[in-house]
Amino acid sequence: GKKLMFMGNEWAPWNEWYHETSLDWHDLDRPEHAGVQRWVTDLNRLYRREPALSSRDFESEGFRWLVADDHDQSVIAFLRNGGPGHRPIVVALNFTPVPRRAYRVGVPEAVRYAELANSDAREYGGSGLGNAGRVEALPEPAHGLPASVTLTLPPLAAIYLAPEP
Repeated sequence: GKKLMFMGNEWAPWNEWYHETSLDWHDLDRPEHAGVQRWVTDLNRLYRREPALSSRDFESEGFRWLVADDHDQSVIAFLRNGGPGHRPIVVALNFTPVPRRAYRVGVPEAVRYAELANSDAREYGGSGLGNAGRVEALPEPAHGLPASVTLTLPPLAAIYLAPEP
Protein backbone atom coordinates (compact mmCIF):
# COMPACT_ATOMS: atom_id res chain seq x y z
CA GLY A 1 0.00 0.00 0.00
CA LYS A 2 0.88 3.64 -0.10
CA LYS A 3 3.06 5.10 2.62
CA LEU A 4 2.31 8.00 4.94
CA MET A 5 4.85 9.81 7.09
CA PHE A 6 4.50 13.17 8.73
CA MET A 7 7.23 15.78 8.48
CA GLY A 8 10.30 14.75 10.44
CA ASN A 9 9.16 11.19 11.16
CA GLU A 10 11.86 9.88 8.86
CA TRP A 11 14.35 10.20 11.72
CA ALA A 12 12.10 9.32 14.70
CA PRO A 13 12.15 12.70 16.46
CA TRP A 14 11.55 12.94 20.19
CA ASN A 15 9.00 15.69 19.68
CA GLU A 16 6.10 15.48 17.28
CA TRP A 17 6.03 18.06 14.50
CA TYR A 18 4.19 21.24 15.45
CA HIS A 19 3.32 23.85 12.83
CA GLU A 20 4.52 26.79 14.95
CA THR A 21 8.03 25.49 15.61
CA SER A 22 10.86 24.17 13.49
CA LEU A 23 11.82 20.53 13.30
CA ASP A 24 14.40 19.29 15.81
CA TRP A 25 17.16 18.87 13.25
CA HIS A 26 19.72 18.42 16.03
CA ASP A 27 18.17 14.96 16.67
CA LEU A 28 20.19 13.78 13.67
CA ASP A 29 23.38 14.31 15.68
CA ARG A 30 22.39 11.24 17.71
CA PRO A 31 23.26 7.84 16.18
CA GLU A 32 19.84 6.30 16.86
CA HIS A 33 18.06 9.06 14.92
CA ALA A 34 20.60 9.03 12.08
CA GLY A 35 20.15 5.24 11.87
CA VAL A 36 16.39 5.55 11.47
CA GLN A 37 16.91 8.18 8.77
CA ARG A 38 19.26 5.81 6.90
CA TRP A 39 16.70 2.99 7.23
CA VAL A 40 13.89 5.13 5.79
CA THR A 41 16.16 6.35 2.98
CA ASP A 42 17.14 2.78 2.09
CA LEU A 43 13.53 1.58 2.26
CA ASN A 44 12.48 4.37 -0.11
CA ARG A 45 15.22 3.31 -2.54
CA LEU A 46 14.14 -0.33 -2.25
CA TYR A 47 10.53 0.67 -2.89
CA ARG A 48 11.52 2.46 -6.10
CA ARG A 49 13.87 -0.31 -7.25
CA GLU A 50 11.58 -3.33 -6.67
CA PRO A 51 8.30 -3.18 -8.63
CA ALA A 52 6.79 -5.98 -6.50
CA LEU A 53 6.50 -3.53 -3.60
CA SER A 54 4.11 -1.23 -5.45
CA SER A 55 3.13 -2.27 -8.97
CA ARG A 56 0.14 -4.39 -7.94
CA ASP A 57 -1.05 -2.47 -4.89
CA PHE A 58 -4.68 -2.65 -5.96
CA GLU A 59 -4.75 -6.25 -7.16
CA SER A 60 -5.27 -9.23 -4.88
CA GLU A 61 -2.47 -11.09 -6.71
CA GLY A 62 0.03 -8.48 -5.52
CA PHE A 63 -0.13 -9.50 -1.84
CA ARG A 64 -0.22 -12.83 -0.04
CA TRP A 65 -0.06 -13.56 3.67
CA LEU A 66 2.52 -16.21 4.50
CA VAL A 67 2.41 -16.03 8.30
CA ALA A 68 -0.52 -14.15 9.80
CA ASP A 69 -1.35 -16.18 12.88
CA ASP A 70 1.86 -16.87 14.81
CA HIS A 71 0.67 -15.22 18.01
CA ASP A 72 3.08 -17.22 20.19
CA GLN A 73 6.19 -15.84 18.49
CA SER A 74 4.70 -12.52 17.32
CA VAL A 75 5.93 -12.97 13.76
CA ILE A 76 4.21 -12.07 10.51
CA ALA A 77 5.41 -12.63 6.96
CA PHE A 78 3.98 -11.77 3.58
CA LEU A 79 4.79 -11.96 -0.11
CA ARG A 80 4.62 -9.05 -2.56
CA ASN A 81 4.27 -10.16 -6.16
CA GLY A 82 5.01 -7.76 -9.00
CA GLY A 83 3.84 -10.11 -11.74
CA PRO A 84 5.66 -11.41 -14.82
CA GLY A 85 9.19 -10.11 -15.18
CA HIS A 86 9.42 -8.86 -11.58
CA ARG A 87 10.92 -10.82 -8.73
CA PRO A 88 8.74 -11.40 -5.67
CA ILE A 89 9.64 -9.87 -2.30
CA VAL A 90 9.21 -11.75 0.99
CA VAL A 91 8.93 -9.59 4.11
CA ALA A 92 9.23 -11.10 7.60
CA LEU A 93 8.77 -9.12 10.83
CA ASN A 94 9.55 -10.08 14.41
CA PHE A 95 7.59 -7.98 16.92
CA THR A 96 9.42 -9.20 20.02
CA PRO A 97 12.78 -8.36 21.62
CA VAL A 98 13.68 -12.08 21.29
CA PRO A 99 15.56 -13.26 18.17
CA ARG A 100 13.73 -16.01 16.29
CA ARG A 101 16.25 -18.53 14.99
CA ALA A 102 15.51 -21.25 12.45
CA TYR A 103 12.19 -19.66 11.56
CA ARG A 104 10.77 -21.28 8.42
CA VAL A 105 8.94 -19.17 5.85
CA GLY A 106 7.51 -20.32 2.51
CA VAL A 107 8.94 -18.90 -0.72
CA PRO A 108 7.93 -19.29 -4.38
CA GLU A 109 11.01 -21.22 -5.54
CA ALA A 110 14.03 -23.14 -4.25
CA VAL A 111 16.78 -20.68 -5.14
CA ARG A 112 19.14 -18.41 -3.21
CA TYR A 113 17.46 -15.35 -1.68
CA ALA A 114 19.25 -12.09 -1.02
CA GLU A 115 18.52 -10.23 2.19
CA LEU A 116 17.74 -6.87 0.59
CA ALA A 117 17.13 -5.02 3.85
CA ASN A 118 17.39 -5.77 7.55
CA SER A 119 16.26 -3.13 10.04
CA ASP A 120 18.57 -4.66 12.68
CA ALA A 121 21.71 -3.95 10.63
CA ARG A 122 24.42 -2.00 12.42
CA GLU A 123 24.16 0.96 10.02
CA TYR A 124 20.61 1.51 11.27
CA GLY A 125 21.61 1.26 14.93
CA GLY A 126 20.77 -2.43 15.31
CA SER A 127 22.69 -5.38 16.68
CA GLY A 128 23.75 -6.71 13.27
CA LEU A 129 21.90 -10.01 13.66
CA GLY A 130 20.60 -11.43 10.40
CA ASN A 131 21.19 -13.93 7.65
CA ALA A 132 24.65 -12.89 6.40
CA GLY A 133 23.11 -11.26 3.34
CA ARG A 134 21.53 -14.38 1.83
CA VAL A 135 19.72 -17.64 2.48
CA GLU A 136 19.32 -20.78 0.41
CA ALA A 137 15.76 -21.97 -0.13
CA LEU A 138 15.06 -25.69 -0.06
CA PRO A 139 12.31 -27.58 -1.90
CA GLU A 140 10.43 -28.03 1.38
CA PRO A 141 6.88 -26.67 1.10
CA ALA A 142 5.66 -24.17 3.68
CA HIS A 143 2.75 -21.74 3.89
CA GLY A 144 1.24 -23.05 0.66
CA LEU A 145 4.38 -22.43 -1.39
CA PRO A 146 6.67 -25.08 -2.93
CA ALA A 147 9.88 -24.05 -1.14
CA SER A 148 11.02 -22.45 2.10
CA VAL A 149 13.86 -20.61 3.77
CA THR A 150 15.05 -20.94 7.34
CA LEU A 151 15.67 -17.48 8.74
CA THR A 152 17.20 -15.75 11.68
CA LEU A 153 14.69 -13.03 12.53
CA PRO A 154 16.40 -10.30 14.55
CA PRO A 155 14.59 -8.79 17.53
CA LEU A 156 12.06 -6.04 16.79
CA ALA A 157 13.04 -6.12 13.14
CA ALA A 158 11.92 -6.44 9.55
CA ILE A 159 13.79 -8.24 6.79
CA TYR A 160 13.17 -8.12 3.04
CA LEU A 161 14.19 -11.03 0.80
CA ALA A 162 14.17 -11.57 -2.97
CA PRO A 163 15.48 -14.28 -5.29
CA GLU A 164 18.98 -13.46 -6.44
CA PRO A 165 19.16 -12.59 -10.16
